[in-house]
Amino acid sequence: VLALTAFICIETIMECSPCEGLYFFEFVSCSALVVTGALLLLFSLNLHTRIPQINWNLTDLVNTGLSTFFFFIASVVLAALNHKTGAEIAAVVFGFLAMAVYAVNTCVAVHKWRVNNRQHNSRQSSDYIRARTESREVVHRPEIQRLDA
Repeated sequence: VLALTAFICIETIMECSPCEGLYFFEFVSCSALVVTGALLLLFSLNLHTRIPQINWNLTDLVNTGLSTFFFFIASVVLAALNHKTGAEIAAVVFGFLAMAVYAVNTCVAVHKWRVNNRQHNSRQSSDYIRARTESREVVHRPEIQRLDA
């Protein structure tokens, strides 16, 4: 919602002299909105369960981390180059708010990713130990005789 609000604020600006900061902020807010919206749709409709080859926790972590970083850069650049118009100030404020929310979500995603990695690693090691134990178990079969003579 904050990315959408920042995007709407930046789109209401009619004139700019150095437009590079404005264009970069527009690109960042639009990209974050589209990618996060697509992931939100995938997660809310449980479509991510149909594609188990993708590590969705890591995908969410990368999305939120990159969005945090780029919102920070875009907001700083726009704050440095703005012309003190209401729309630019509002866009900067909503850009920093979106960055803060993405940063919190990044922390949550890191925690979720670590927990999932620990569970996956412990499951792999327990499967390995179980397989090794089963392969060492020897079934006593009287029809097979040892030839130690």
